[in-house]
Amino acid sequence: MRALFSAVCCFLLSFLAASAQNSPDCRTAIPVCADAPIMGTTDGSGDIDDFDPEVIIQTGCLEKGSNSSANIEHNTGWYVFRAGTDGQIGFDIEALPSPGGIITAEWDFAVYGPFDQTTGQNFCTIVGDGTAQPIRCNYETNDTGFTGIGINPVDGREGAPFVKQSQNTYDEWLNVTAGEIYYLYINNYNTNFDDDPESFILTFTGTSVDNDQDTALDCTLRDEFLGLDITACEGDPDIVLSALNTPVGSDIANVDWTVDYDDDGVIDATLSGTGPFGAELVVSSPNSGRYYAEITTASGTPPTVNDPGGILITFYGIPSLTVTILDDLVYSDQTDPYNVEFVPDGDGDYEYAINGGEFQDDPIFMDVPPGMNEVVINDKNGCGMSDPIPFLVVGYPKFFTPNGDGVHDNWNVYGIDQLSNPTVFIFDRYGKLLKQLDINAGWDGTFNGRDLPSSDYWFKLEYDRDDEGVLVARSVRRHFSLVR
Repeated sequence: MRALFSAVCCFLLSFLAASAQNSPDCRTAIPVCADAPIMGTTDGSGDIDDFDPEVIIQTGCLEKGSNSSANIEHNTGWYVFRAGTDGQIGFDIEALPSPGGIITAEWDFAVYGPFDQTTGQNFCTIVGDGTAQPIRCNYETNDTGFTGIGINPVDGREGAPFVKQSQNTYDEWLNVTAGEIYYLYINNYNTNFDDDPESFILTFTGTSVDNDQDTALDCTLRDEFLGLDITACEGDPDIVLSALNTPVGSDIANVDWTVDYDDDGVIDATLSGTGPFGAELVVSSPNSGRYYAEITTASGTPPTVNDPGGILITFYGIPSLTVTILDDLVYSDQTDPYNVEFVPDGDGDYEYAINGGEFQDDPIFMDVPPGMNEVVINDKNGCGMSDPIPFLVVGYPKFFTPNGDGVHDNWNVYGIDQLSNPTVFIFDRYGKLLKQLDINAGWDGTFNGRDLPSSDYWFKLEYDRDDEGVLVARSVRRHFSLVR
């Protein structure tokens, strides 16, 4: 534990650093640590507008408050922290009085996680669309000026598990594992509708903090002052990066911004920041790249602060793809089963589904049915889903049912018009020729005007296949079933 004087100095630094800026958006959440209290404000609304129990999937956490209209994202602030050790973490959000000495703020919060940073997943997308639900939240009426996780320092009341409309402004402790990422959303309900920011003090608590406040949360996250890598969608609102989130706070003389658009280690451009010292950078879609901020301090100690890893911002568009037929009668000697690969145009995180089935991550589908099929590609970053894309697999069905219901009433080679010089002959099981097919009509299961019985029948398909520019005669003999 640091000496009292040192802690007070850190507190004053936090006060100066945080009172001038805020992140209203999950994507640019401010990295924080537990080594000193944090002075915060809420002065904006982000793009996650469905934090509402009437809209988002309802959970015990979201139903805890007695005033459902409080559960909105407006006049908010976002923070992100990484557990430094295994143990117990909580926090206090303390309302500060206005200049007139009156506390008018009504603080609420939600905690999302734990997230694994190594997965490369876009956490704020799954927070925004409701896939990731808060694991702790409280928007009950505050009667002590405090809300948070752990124990209310005013009345000693300990946070409890979900009890609907419990009116306890504290939630139960977080049991964390080192390396886990958590996002903290703080909302000022009383000023949601007039955009009047007010201040609070955020102090982390718990046994991990009691043991060592310098390691309870991973303070190296704060060195990544531009935040975690951001995945966004083309057409999303501008992303504002702030160099005010550094450990030096407002001790800034100048900020130099650069970008590596290809993320190949080569700086492509120098950019101009906005605001005091050029400390903010507006990044618009679709300018993907790794962005860096180099800060020259006003005090000269240290002379510069540079986030060596920068922040990678990637904008994804609505996905599209190319269909590659691996195995069918046109592209290989394989007649059954038929296999297809989908090659996406882009480098997003995609999943695929064919013919209304379940999505899968693997772009290769085995045993695809012959004939016309449809594929849908979905961007798991939340940037959209394609319309169904039709594709044809040239092959033959294993059965047909000529019962007049309009479904599988005729047998033919699907996509036969894609073959070169095709001819199809139908035989019974004894080798008797029953039909030379009309390519456009197929076979209706009759011979000389009489319905043939349910049985196995044989066919011979002759066609020419292009083999590296040379047409090679091919012949396929297989059987299929007539089912009545």
